[in-house]
Amino acid sequence: MKDVIIVGAGQAGLSMSYYLSKQNKDFLVLDANEQIGAPWLKRWDSLKLFTPTEYNHLPGMAFPKERGYYPNKYEVAEYLASYVEHFKIPVVFNQKVTSVVKEDDYFIVKSDTELYKAKKVIVATGPFHTPYTPACHQQLDEQVEQIHSEHYKSPEQLQEGEALVVGAGDSGVQILKEIAETGRKVYFSGTDKINSIPQTLLGKTLWWWFSKIGFLTVSKYTWIGNYLSKGVQPVIGTDVKALLARDNVEHVGRTLSADGQTLNFEKKSVDSIKNIVWATGFKPNFQWIDGISLDDRGYPKNFRGISKDHVGLYFIGLPWLYTRGSATLGGVYKDASFLADEIAIG
Repeated sequence: MKDVIIVGAGQAGLSMSYYLSKQNKDFLVLDANEQIGAPWLKRWDSLKLFTPTEYNHLPGMAFPKERGYYPNKYEVAEYLASYVEHFKIPVVFNQKVTSVVKEDDYFIVKSDTELYKAKKVIVATGPFHTPYTPACHQQLDEQVEQIHSEHYKSPEQLQEGEALVVGAGDSGVQILKEIAETGRKVYFSGTDKINSIPQTLLGKTLWWWFSKIGFLTVSKYTWIGNYLSKGVQPVIGTDVKALLARDNVEHVGRTLSADGQTLNFEKKSVDSIKNIVWATGFKPNFQWIDGISLDDRGYPKNFRGISKDHVGLYFIGLPWLYTRGSATLGGVYKDASFLADEIAIG
């Protein structure tokens, strides 16, 4: 039996591992992937972080780039792999956890192939589990190439002809920009009320300003933190107004329905689209954890990562677990340090 099992070897799980190692805990990290950084490597080829180097440090090991540099996905994956090697973190790969069940004063953790026992469990699987695609995608002909942003790599994946990008978040806007720059006609489906902010302002990075005004550290349990956590996040680093003004980009409003090769939008219907990238996000899935209750967003009920249902069960890496920085590469250490202290005295 282990003292602690961590489910997930991403930035949250690795940060927890650092602090548990300092406590000399007998722990194990289970990860569904075949290597460290796999979720990053699976994302689109041109992906870069919104945060510069100085805001990307995990506890105990700095990100190995100069200040002001925005790392790409390959550099993030390499950093995480180096972190595991440097601290000799015990990770078992290809272990997709299928259930966590509380038994008396310990937990039974099952994967597809193994069974583990631990006194405590930390769930560090993040918020992005099940890709969401609107039901109308099932009404489209097979001739229309459909890709969820989870599987989008580059415009080279697309067949000849017009494209549609659905989704007004950071991913959708970045993918829209990349496809538009190839010169093909691209339709954009999503709200027209998109707020965008630059990565630098008055010579300072956006995250420098966020730090100075306290945006990254305000607790969600304060009135302003509660307000910010429930609001729509602005698009960072892309001039959305300029992008939508391009001659080959047309904003068609929200997607309403589909039939064969015809897509019906708020502003018009189009039957010439050959490719669709659904940048429509993900739904959380914590159904594999026995006996927990979920909030209105589908996340486990907790206080600062401490389960409200099971003693010895913890969560980390969720958006606004405690602050805006809770789900960021350089901000998760604060939650990890807090939970490590709780585990030490629990």
